[in-house]
Amino acid sequence: MAARSNTPTLNIRTPYLKSTLTIEEWEAKAPLGDLETKSVAAIKAASERRPVLQLSAARPSQEDSGPASRPSTPLQRVKLGPGSRPPTPVLRQPAVAHAHALHPKQPVQTPQQFYDWFALIDRSVAHSQEAHFRQHLLRVSEHLDTCDRLVGRIDQVDAEVASMLDKWKSVEEGGKSLQDASQKLLDERDQLVELQGAIGTTLEYFQELEHATRLLNHPGESLVLQTDFLYMVERVDVCIEFLKSHRNYKEAEVYLLRFQQCMTRAMTLIKMYFVGSLRALTQDVSRRLFEQDVSDTAQLHLLYTRFTTVAGQLAPLLGEFERRARAHPEELGALLSECHAAYFSVRKNLLVSRLTEQIRGLDPTRTELVELTRAGCSYLKQTCTEEFDLYREFFSSGKEELYQYLETLCDYLYDDLRPRILHEPRLTVLCEVCTVLQALMVLDQPLDDEIEEDEEKNDELGRLHIRQLLQMVLQDAQTRLFFKAQAVIQSEIRYYTPTAQDLAYPDKLVAAQGAQTGYEIREKQSISRLFEGPGLGQRETWFPTLAKTVWVLSQLHDFPVIFYDLAHEAVSLCHASLLGAADSVRAKSAFDSQLFLVRHLLILREITRNLDLAQKDEPQGGGGSGGADQYGVADTLASVLSRTSTLLPGSLFTSLAGTRAEHLTDAKRGIVQDLRHACEAVISTLSEPLCAPLRAFTGRPASAAEAAVLDEAFRSACARDLRAGIARVRLYVPDTRTAGVLVQHALDRVEDAYSAFSLAARQVGARAGKGQDCLMDDALLKQLLQDVRGDEADGAGLPPPAQA
Repeated sequence: MAARSNTPTLNIRTPYLKSTLTIEEWEAKAPLGDLETKSVAAIKAASERRPVLQLSAARPSQEDSGPASRPSTPLQRVKLGPGSRPPTPVLRQPAVAHAHALHPKQPVQTPQQFYDWFALIDRSVAHSQEAHFRQHLLRVSEHLDTCDRLVGRIDQVDAEVASMLDKWKSVEEGGKSLQDASQKLLDERDQLVELQGAIGTTLEYFQELEHATRLLNHPGESLVLQTDFLYMVERVDVCIEFLKSHRNYKEAEVYLLRFQQCMTRAMTLIKMYFVGSLRALTQDVSRRLFEQDVSDTAQLHLLYTRFTTVAGQLAPLLGEFERRARAHPEELGALLSECHAAYFSVRKNLLVSRLTEQIRGLDPTRTELVELTRAGCSYLKQTCTEEFDLYREFFSSGKEELYQYLETLCDYLYDDLRPRILHEPRLTVLCEVCTVLQALMVLDQPLDDEIEEDEEKNDELGRLHIRQLLQMVLQDAQTRLFFKAQAVIQSEIRYYTPTAQDLAYPDKLVAAQGAQTGYEIREKQSISRLFEGPGLGQRETWFPTLAKTVWVLSQLHDFPVIFYDLAHEAVSLCHASLLGAADSVRAKSAFDSQLFLVRHLLILREITRNLDLAQKDEPQGGGGSGGADQYGVADTLASVLSRTSTLLPGSLFTSLAGTRAEHLTDAKRGIVQDLRHACEAVISTLSEPLCAPLRAFTGRPASAAEAAVLDEAFRSACARDLRAGIARVRLYVPDTRTAGVLVQHALDRVEDAYSAFSLAARQVGARAGKGQDCLMDDALLKQLLQDVRGDEADGAGLPPPAQA
């Protein structure tokens, strides 16, 4: 096969021509391989052993042979197997009837015939020798034809493949277009399905109208108790909200109006059922209340427990009603108000008789005002609390209507209490009434955890604020208290006319040292300590206007709005009255007048200082630690109670409260200025009788004898006049420290004057030291003044010091 592959391919497909191709050329162009060589050798060997022809027997006739230019192809072909030599050809004996084709048809007679016959034999041999080449050539030609057919087929297949590829590409493009079209159809289908779902969802809102209308057409008020009723109401509410937000839909306004009508019908059914239930319950409760021998416990059971039981069934319906009314106030607000009005009417009809009976039992015309206020307001607070709790069992809205209803209940007591307050003449009673009302308000103050709980619940009603119900009567009481206190200030301070006993100083002071009995301000001392202190004792020795001022302010201290507005007026008028009383005392003794003014102005200044401190502590709240540390537990409680007085309308005291701080400052400044002048006068009165002769000696020529006489007179005056003056100061100013300040200033002036006198006397020959006719040195002078100052003479019966 390898040798065959080296054989050149013949492109000539025409039959073999001997004249154009020789054996050598063939050998050159188509060399034989081993197998072919063996085949040729076998043929050659076979041809060499050919038998001797029997010419006589096998010679054919001339007629049978015909013209033959070349011998025919041998009938016997030797089949050569691979790798073996062909067998020796066996000549078959021709049949007797048929002669061999190579046999001469006629006997050979001439050399030409022999040559012709030999040529025929030669050609036959040559033809026999070239047969395998022709056969191989034929096979090669067949292979070439096969290859040509294969090439053509391949070309055809290639063309088919190219055509298939083109068609595949066309199909691919068509498939992609089909896929895009299919995807588009799927998207459109999804959009249509989604649109169908959206339309179906939207239509559900419109289709709900039929269901709601059919349900509402069922007869009977018990429809509201069916489980489908509240669900239908919820669906109608959702449909209304949907249609309000999609008014662009076709017939949306029509459906919206119909749904609103359905909602109104549903809420009307709830209202009718609620009103009917209340009426039935009210008739039963009223019938039992008017029966004889109904105890208070039974009445409370009928009035509250029975209603609480019914509230458990009605509360869910009313809760849905209130929620819809908040969402649609224009359509449902009036219906809800009718429910509130029906409830309040029923409750008022049941409570009025019981309430009036309880108030009548308090005997408003003869009971003390304070006790009536305490008992009546406590009962009203309890009743309002019970009514508030019962109302919350039914409703969670209508706060304003609820408080109006509770105020109508309170009016039954206020109608009797208000005239008593407005005609009450006693200031202390009015103060106690205000204190009782404020105490009830303070108890109404919520704790921090209660405030947080209310914020977490986010309830519209919250908790009951009793202060709103007590506010009116408190305003009346505080208004009456304000004008009554103002009248007291005007009549008993501004226009007070002192008597001789009121101006009997220092006799009143001397008498007070013997016995601590007499006029004392006892009102409300257990509440306020604002006007207590080391310099505020012995009030029975005070001038009446000062005592009345302290009494009024102590009564009003628990009511800051009134207190600070009237404090300036009271202090200013008291200051003016003290100045007038001092002028009256001056007619008897100028020194007593000065000490009277110092004594009372010191007390008034202490009062204004306490007012300043209290006003500074007021913004911090009455319960602050500072107030408790300064005034004690009782005043801390009083300050806590005073917080509720801010419920007074701001317009009542606007004209006074606007300049409260400025007025108090001005009053304090005037008191301090007059106190300074009075103290200067007292110091001058004590020191001037002693200092004037000494200053006169230093201002003129003198002798040592005159200095000795003057020194003796100075010692006598110190022992007599200065000692009496100091005792008188201590009598008027009981506070040791305050009196010591006044005395020390006077002694300092005396000491300075005597030192100047001693220096001038020594210049004219006087001697200083111990002994007769000797001036006092600094140590002796200090000792003398200390002895005079340390004497505890009370000054009773002593003449006043000489005037300068």
